[in-house]
This record gives sequence, C-alpha cells and structure tokens, in this order.
Amino acid sequence: MQMADISRRCDEKYNGMIDVQKQLYGDISKPSLVQIRDVSIYTSMIESVVARKKVFLVLDDISSIDQLDALLGSKRFHPGSKILITTKDAWLTQSCSPFKTKIKPNHAEHKLEGLSTTESQKLLCFHAFMCNDPKPGYEEVSQKIVKYCEGHPMALKVLGRSLHNRDVTYWEGYIDRLKKENDSPINNILRMSFDSFPSENDKDLFKYIACTFVGMDRDDVVTILEACGIETKIGITNLIDKCLLSIGWNNELMMHQLVQEMGRFLVREESLYKPWERSRLWGHESFMVLDQEKGTKNVLGLTLDMRMLEKKKLNGSLEFKTDALSKMDRLMLLQLNYVQIMGSYKNFPKELRWLCMHGFPLKSIPSDLSMENVVALDMSYSNIESFEICYSYPQRLHKRLKQLIGSCTKDKRLLGSLKILNLSFCEQIRSVRGFDHLPKLESLILKGCIGLLEVCESIEQCFELVLIDLSYCKKLEKLPRSLGMLKKVKTLLLNGCYIGESQIKIRDMDSSEMLKSNNIRINTITSSSTVVLHAMPSYSKFSVISLPRSLVRLSLENNNLSTESFPTDFSCLYMLKKLYLDENPIVSLPSCVKTLPRLETLSMRDCKMLTTVEHLPHTLTHLNLHFDSNKPLLRKVVFDPQMSPLQFSLGRRIVAFSSFECEGMVKIQPMAGVEEKLLCSLGWTKLDFLNGKHVTTSSSYGESEESEIQMYYEFGIFSTIYEGQEMPNWITDRTTGLSMSFTIPSSPNHLTGINFCCQLASPFPDEKLVLVDYVLLDFPVIKLSNITKNLTWIYDHYIDSVYAGGDCVILLSHWMFGMNEMECGDHVIVSVRWAPDDIGDAVSKECGVSFVYDDGKKEEEKEEEEDVLGYYKSWNHIIGGDLTAFQTTTGEYILSKDRILWPSLDIALLNYYYLCVEGAHFKDKIFSFKALSQRKSGVPVDHGP
Repeated sequence: MQMADISRRCDEKYNGMIDVQKQLYGDISKPSLVQIRDVSIYTSMIESVVARKKVFLVLDDISSIDQLDALLGSKRFHPGSKILITTKDAWLTQSCSPFKTKIKPNHAEHKLEGLSTTESQKLLCFHAFMCNDPKPGYEEVSQKIVKYCEGHPMALKVLGRSLHNRDVTYWEGYIDRLKKENDSPINNILRMSFDSFPSENDKDLFKYIACTFVGMDRDDVVTILEACGIETKIGITNLIDKCLLSIGWNNELMMHQLVQEMGRFLVREESLYKPWERSRLWGHESFMVLDQEKGTKNVLGLTLDMRMLEKKKLNGSLEFKTDALSKMDRLMLLQLNYVQIMGSYKNFPKELRWLCMHGFPLKSIPSDLSMENVVALDMSYSNIESFEICYSYPQRLHKRLKQLIGSCTKDKRLLGSLKILNLSFCEQIRSVRGFDHLPKLESLILKGCIGLLEVCESIEQCFELVLIDLSYCKKLEKLPRSLGMLKKVKTLLLNGCYIGESQIKIRDMDSSEMLKSNNIRINTITSSSTVVLHAMPSYSKFSVISLPRSLVRLSLENNNLSTESFPTDFSCLYMLKKLYLDENPIVSLPSCVKTLPRLETLSMRDCKMLTTVEHLPHTLTHLNLHFDSNKPLLRKVVFDPQMSPLQFSLGRRIVAFSSFECEGMVKIQPMAGVEEKLLCSLGWTKLDFLNGKHVTTSSSYGESEESEIQMYYEFGIFSTIYEGQEMPNWITDRTTGLSMSFTIPSSPNHLTGINFCCQLASPFPDEKLVLVDYVLLDFPVIKLSNITKNLTWIYDHYIDSVYAGGDCVILLSHWMFGMNEMECGDHVIVSVRWAPDDIGDAVSKECGVSFVYDDGKKEEEKEEEEDVLGYYKSWNHIIGGDLTAFQTTTGEYILSKDRILWPSLDIALLNYYYLCVEGAHFKDKIFSFKALSQRKSGVPVDHGP
C-alpha cells in the first residue's frame, strides 16, 4: 500500500491526516462505515490491523513525528511486515513510537541520490522518443540535457515531454535558454514548460488548478471551469502531456508539489506586495484581504479554510462581513469553509460559478443570496435543516403551483444554472425539495445526511441528472417513486441506506403507470387545478425500488440485502457496467447478475455469508471477492470458460484450508475423497493410511484450521501434507539436505510428471516439550530448474505452515509436465529454500524424486487417464499453459498465490528476490486472471470441493 504526498495532504487540509489514515485503513482492512473525526481513534484501529496482519507500506514525504505516530502507532508490527518511509529529515524515523519499545524494529537508511547518467538517459529518451536510447543525431544534445537535469526525475520527464517530436536545432536552442536562467534547473525547466504553451487558455487552466483544484474530481472541475469560459477537455490533456498534471486512481487532479508551487508563484508575480491585486487568492492571504476588506475586481478566485488557519497565530477578527466581497465584481470561484460571515448577502458577488461553504452555520440558505450563475454548490458539513428553493419566496408560490401542473414561466429560476449540488454530511437536514427549479442539475450528492427523511418527487424534473449519491442516509423513509423515470442517470449510490428486504424492480412505464404501481392516489383539486399526490402507507421501508434503465454504475453496499431480495432478471439494465454488492448477507451470486449483458465490474467484498460464486457474466473484467473476516464461508468460485482475462481481487483472508475451490487458482479436497484413478495417474500408491488422519495448517496471518489430510492443486502441481517419519517407498531417488541434482532417465515411454517429496523437521526437536505439544513449521519454497532447457519454476505452496505434533512433516508433490518442459536426458536441480530472514522455521532432513511415464498404455487407457486429468489440464495458469504473468524479466516463473492475491506487487515486495537473478521484476506489471484455457476442455469428475 502506498501513501503519497503525506505532508502536503496534511498541510493543505484541516482533516488531511484523517483522510490519509482513512485511506491507509481502507487499504489494509475494510473501510470504516463510521464517520471518524479523531486521529487517535484511527491510530488505534491501524495499530490493531498491522499487529495481526503482514503488510507492506510506503509512506511518502513524512515531515513530522506526529505524522509517523498517527500512521504507525506504538504497537509492534506483524512479523514479515515491511515499512518504507521517505522523508527529508532522517532523524524522524528513529524518533517515532515503534523505536521507543524495548525491541526495536530492524531498519536501514538509504540516502536518495539522483538518477545515474544511464538511468537519466533512459528516462529522458522514454518521454522524448518513446524508447530507451536517443535517435540518431540526438546523442550529443541529449547528453547535455541529462547533465543539466542533475538526475532529477521530474525535470527529465517534463523536459522530455517538452522536446518530443522537436528537431535537434530546437533542442540546442532550448538548452541555451535554460542556461541563461538563474533559478534552479528544475524551476527553470518547469517555467519554460509553462511558457511553451501557445494558448493563454492552457496557462489560465494551469493556474486555476494549481491554486484551487488540486485533489478535486476531474469531472467536477471541468464543469466548473467550463462555466468560467475555460476550455478544459483539450487543456487538461495538454497539461498531462507535459507532465504538469496527472489523474489519480479516483479521478482526482494531481500535481507534483514543485509544479504546484511554480503555478502559485506565477500568480504571486502578478502583484508581489499587494495580494488583493492578484487574480487568485488562497490561505492566509485570503484571510488578510477579507479581514482588511481590500478585495478588488482583479480577484477571480478566493479560497479560505479557517480550520487550517486556526493552526497558526492570526492577527485580526475571526468573523468577516459579507461586504468584504462586494468589490470583487469578477469573482467566479469562492470557497469559505468554516468561515463565520455576517451581514446581508444582497451585494454578494453575482458572477459566482463555484460556491463552497463547508460548515455553513445557518439553518437555511439566505434568501438574498444570488446564485443565478452558480453551477456547483457545495454546502457539506453544514447546519442546514432543509433545502427548498422557493421556501422564502411566498409571493411566487402561485407560479410554483403552475409549474407543478405543467405551465411555463418566464421568471429566471433561482438556481437555473446549477449542475452540481453537494450537501454531504449535513446531519440536520430533513428534506430536499424544489428540484423543479434545478433544470440543469447533473449531480446530486447527499452522502452521510443521517437525518434525511425525504427526497422530493419533483426530482423527476431533473432531466439532466447523471449522478445520485444517497449513501448512508440511514433514516431515509422512502426513495422518490419517480426515480425509475429518469433517463440519463448513470450512477446511483445507495450504500448503507438499510434497504433490507425491499424488492428491487426495474420498470419501463409512463408516469401514470409509475404512480399506480407505487400505490399513489391521484386527486384533482378543481379550485386550484393542482395535482396533489398522496402516498399510501407501506409496511416496509422501501416497498419497491425502481431503478433507472440508463444506469451504468449501481452500488447497493451494506444494505442487509439477501439473495432473495433481487429479481430473477436484470437484463433490462442493459447499460450497467459496474455493480457493488459489498457487505450484504447474500449466500450466492444473485441469479439476476448473470443476465446483465454488459457488466464489467462486480464487487462482493466482505459478503460474510457468501458460500458460492457461479454463473458469472463472461463480460467481467474486474471481480472483487476481498474478505476481511478471519474465516469467510466462501468455498467455491466457478468461471465461464469464455470469460475474458480479468483483474481479480481476493485478499489473503479468503485463504481456506480445506474443501475449497477457486477455479483456475486452487482446488482443495480431502484425500479420502480423491478418485483412485487420479492418484494412479500421479503415480501415488499405498496412501490409504492417510484416510482418517488430520493435520493443522496455518496462514501467515495467524489463522489455522484442523482438517482431514487434503489434496491441493495449483499451477499444474498436486500436493498433500501429512505427519510422518518416512517418505513413500516409491520415491526412489533420495538425498539428504536442501537440494538434489539428477538427469531424467531415458525411457521408451513419454514422461508425464515428476514426484518431489521432502521431509521437514523442527530445527529444535525438543522445543515442543518445553513450550507446547506441537511446533509450527513454515513451508519452504521449492525451486525446480531444468538446466538443459533453461527453465526455472519457483513454487510457493498455498499453505504457509503446519503444526507438527510428531517429529517430521512430509510434503509430497506431483508436477505435471509436457514434452516442451521436461524430457529424457534433461539435467534438473530441485532445492527447498527459506527466506533469508526466516531463521529456524524448519529443516529439510531428506528429499527425493520419482518419475511418472505413460508406460506404453493402450489408447483406451490413455483416454481414460486424460478424462481424469482433463479438467485439471484445462486450467490456464499451469506449467505448460499460460504463465506469462508469472514470468520474471530474467526468465524464472514465480508460482505463488500471492501473485493472484496481490496482482500489482512486484517480486521484491512479494519476497522472492533471493530466488531470482538480481534486478528481476515481473514482466507484466499488472496480473490479469483467466481461469480456463482455450487449449483444452475438461469437466471435473467431482467439480465441487
């Protein structure tokens, strides 16, 4: 897990540390459903997780002890955890709480140097030429650029992008201009990159983002700035192309700290000593201008968060007058978070496009606040009790009634330009009304409004509505009945609304049918010609939930929905691509999910009652079955043979020790239930003595389970684990120690596999007598190399460790091979290895191999054996199959479940660096999972675990 820009995130936002803690806790555990506003509470939660769970954390840009203590706590980490900290102050790491304990963590310090000349050349060329070496004729000038940048990665990236597709003469001129500047190389490069924009629009866009919008949602910023006359779609692309801007995983705008500082310095240069003459104000300078009432028409944007300034000593009043803004005639962007502002709003700036007032203290929006031009209104965390556009204009009530019955009015609507309305975490708000005055509304965000009881039926007038977020509106008594009539809604978020056993329906009907279906009585009041709608009482919280057919993303997380809550058919949601069913008590995949023709993302994270997942749509590209509970009930995951490769998120908690099958990853079944034909095809005989015996296995997270002796299958390798003093007598070639070397004997028959067996024992045989009646043995990694064919497989067993009550544990495995991997005469080396920092986990007393051939079987016998092994050979990620995503840049194949469970981690992070050639990485940065191969088809004899 990587936490970037920690210092900046903490410094720029009052609750920045809580945001960082929230992200960290969500990454290493399940996200907290409770709104937490206390750093110490989050610290305790993080401490509990890292104490019982092995983690790899990257904490980037730490600037204080408080930050480290808040993120790491004071408890010890789980064994095997690794923490990487980047900081400008080296002394910080050894001053934090973990180093104040009796047993200090192992640590090492590394001074971050600039890139070497070779690395700098590659980075420059990658961005300038899209390859690792300079084009012919550019060798000399590229060396000059590399020397000037002094190994600074950001400088090399920005400069490479700026010089892309330029001729040598342009490169020479550019380096000459850089050398004439007196500032640091990185600042010169950034400034010249900015100056190279031919469009003033792109320059203004850059300043707006640097001063105001870093960290905000890209789509929201586009909406706001387009209303300010800034072209953003091409402009943002231009900024990204020059490496001055990037887009985060959650669609937020991100900017390197040096780039943002340069952008803000450009604005300061507009008037070095008179901030009120600048176009954009932020932080303390905003406070000063408002306090002294020195605003001018030059100001286009002003942002102020009082909670950030309360950390510093302020000279001036903490209350402002609305008149302080009256001279800012051109002000379009205004953020006044947690600001006490007094006076009439009559002279408030009329050109506002974005108004953000978190923590607004009043119970309602002032009636004299002019917002005709506002496109984005954000009143989150405010004391507002109701939102109703016309509640303060009784003289216009008759016009409102006309609108309700369909008449037109020429009056300018109060919020006629509004596209984004955000009232998140307004805990006092009870109702939201007046949607008929919001004809352009695209996003309605009411997340965390825990007191909200009603969303008005007039929402059907918002024909442009695209996003509705009602997450954690726990008291919401009913959803708008007209919700299903909206035709442009793409995202509907109903997380934590306690829908319960409501019926979810998708309807395609006109308005009168919709009203009838929801038990609505229509009364016509003749005197006023007004249609009055009366909802009949319902016995359930949401008797019917009608979903818009236009949905692309639907989230029903944490709603206590059972499998029976869903309809049998979802096919009319033909646009739906993302479905989130996390933390619901569903037992199996609702049958309606398989009817979704375009579904790409399905998440069932922490569905603790989930036991089987079958009939998944073959269109899926992302599947999340991550569990945080210690012992999930999931026992079977089956995929469509036609399924495309997908991103598969499981997490270590899904690991089951017995009777479990995740098709294409692992199949576990009791040895007593394995067909004799299958055992014979593996060359395993005389194993009847295992029937009825038990073994206790464990994971690296500390969970353990006693079960019957199991057979495991993964990567084309069968294996079993049991306590014993002797290896099977058909393991013919044996040796003591950690490795053995052999040549595959010649034979007239075809080699089908190799059996490898090792006998493990505790390095401290008397330990169990002193402490307990058993010892915990960690399993080694098996490295098998075909020296002749230059092929190496490194196999890390599905089970991490075993509790041994006797002296020894036997690990027996069968490796299936084909003609392309092993044949007679090949020189092979097999060894068992433990990680260098694993001391005394176990020792290998003896290991051995035997060879399995087809033995000249008749064609009928071969076909019968093929039927037994057909299903197992149909798996995709097996030896002889597609192991591309498991291959390193130096040729080895890392056969480990962790590659599937943590698909974005590289070899060093997965702790296999000591088994590979130095500098090895996975060839594919991201792993895509595909359960079954198109090469073969096979049906398991017993498909269930």
